[in-house]
Amino acid sequence: MVESLERLRRALGLRTDAVIFFVSAGLTVVFVAAAIAFTDSVDRIFRAASGWIMGNLGWVYILGVTSFLVFLIWIALSRYGHVRLGGYDARPDYRNSVWFAMLFAAGIGTILMFWGVAEPISHFAEPPRAHIEPESTEAANTAMAYSLYHFGLHTWAIFTLPALAFAYFVYQRGLPFRLSSAFHPFLGDRIHGRLGRTIDVAAVIGTLFGVAVSIGLGTLQINSGLAELFGVEESKLVQIVLITVVTAIATTSVVLGLDKGIKRLSTLNISMAVGLMTFVFLAGSTVYLAKGIIEMTGNYLSSLVPLAFWNDTFADSGWQDTWTVFYWAWTITWSPFVGMFIARVSRGRTIREFVLGVLALPTGFTIVWFSVFGLSAFDIEMNGTGGLVENVVDEGDIPGALFQFLSNYPLATLISSIAVLIVVIFFTTSSDSASLVIDNLCSGDRVHPTPTRQRVFWAVTEGVVAGTLIAATGKGGLDAVSEVITVLGLPFFVLAFLMMASLYRALRTDYPDLHRPQLPPSIRTMPKKANRRGLRRQAEQRKAQQGE
Repeated sequence: MVESLERLRRALGLRTDAVIFFVSAGLTVVFVAAAIAFTDSVDRIFRAASGWIMGNLGWVYILGVTSFLVFLIWIALSRYGHVRLGGYDARPDYRNSVWFAMLFAAGIGTILMFWGVAEPISHFAEPPRAHIEPESTEAANTAMAYSLYHFGLHTWAIFTLPALAFAYFVYQRGLPFRLSSAFHPFLGDRIHGRLGRTIDVAAVIGTLFGVAVSIGLGTLQINSGLAELFGVEESKLVQIVLITVVTAIATTSVVLGLDKGIKRLSTLNISMAVGLMTFVFLAGSTVYLAKGIIEMTGNYLSSLVPLAFWNDTFADSGWQDTWTVFYWAWTITWSPFVGMFIARVSRGRTIREFVLGVLALPTGFTIVWFSVFGLSAFDIEMNGTGGLVENVVDEGDIPGALFQFLSNYPLATLISSIAVLIVVIFFTTSSDSASLVIDNLCSGDRVHPTPTRQRVFWAVTEGVVAGTLIAATGKGGLDAVSEVITVLGLPFFVLAFLMMASLYRALRTDYPDLHRPQLPPSIRTMPKKANRRGLRRQAEQRKAQQGE
């Protein structure tokens, strides 16, 4: 079978691992066909599995993501923080502003656009804890704390852990740009064998479906915005056209490459997003928002430790399963994609710069973003015309939350049009960066450019998967795949724990002197027993001198 796949690869002129490429593509086709032909059965099976995982293992997800965050902060502040990814003489390929834009656009920029208004207003109307009165001041504070918890340090810890592992094993040990390389201390050369390829195929499929579902959700949001602005019908046909447009833009960006395509789109997009946020800040209650940003920062930091360990033990309402646990399970399926992309654009930074930058910069922006949009939404509900709770929560129009919100501001049509464009570009950058990463997962080559048609294939495949699901099954199909992603998240979660151990073992092996006390050269060269005798002798001499 391997020989047949190799012959097919050569016939098509591809430069990739034939097994990973064709098995991933084949499984994708099979699953999409099954999801279309047996939607109810597939949905029932994965709904039951995801329900069991969230009900019985939710606490593992909560503890696990907190463990990732603690481990990353420790390793950044440890002696290993000075290790430079790429060697002592390596320097960053991108300046900080461009680096940040690429991190954000490929990470959760799409999610902030989707949930920036919808999540705070949802928790405001339906608080996570039963004793809190809905639509009260306490509900507003709680809603902001939970929203920032979901999109702050914990989410970026899920991305940063694999990103650091990829960067280390690729740049320090020269291993292929694949998920399996992160387990080299445990697997050795078996990363090139069947077990390594199995890990890489899982990473490709998780990334592909994670991106496809997000493209589908983004399409629903774009369609909702066009319906609000221009009365465009919210239908499958319109959504297919939108997916085609997004895929075409993403494909063009893929053809242009990392520097000309993704870099330019990311920089443009983050600038537009900052412009939108600035408009809301200045056109709304500016003083109220300025005070609120500072207060919400403190609110988040003071709530961080309790929420990091909260498991809804006493109430057992199921709220955490449908929100936090689902977020963590879904996010971790994205982690190979986002992690590899971050690693690709971060060569030349020290471990300390890498970890603190990837954790702190996007989290800081997230706090400001949610404070501006979330607090403004509360202001509209509590002191303005209202209507957001009714539209977003009561009627369930989450995709349209942002546009309902912007309708309360001057130049609503123009600003909403810009918001639609930002959403399109955010989803485009996610799609084209995912195509680049999936191609790397399959080829494992970070030095030599692969044929453009390989990256184009994955960009088109992402669009086809999202379009097929919407066309065949509508939103129900996306929900079904979301359940699948929740199930796929569990093995990725196990791999993340192993990744921590693997990275720590590699650092101890590659830099043995960094975890040992630094002794004078004369002492360092002595046998261990002589070391101890020498140290005792020095201590006795110091005491004698002090006594004199």
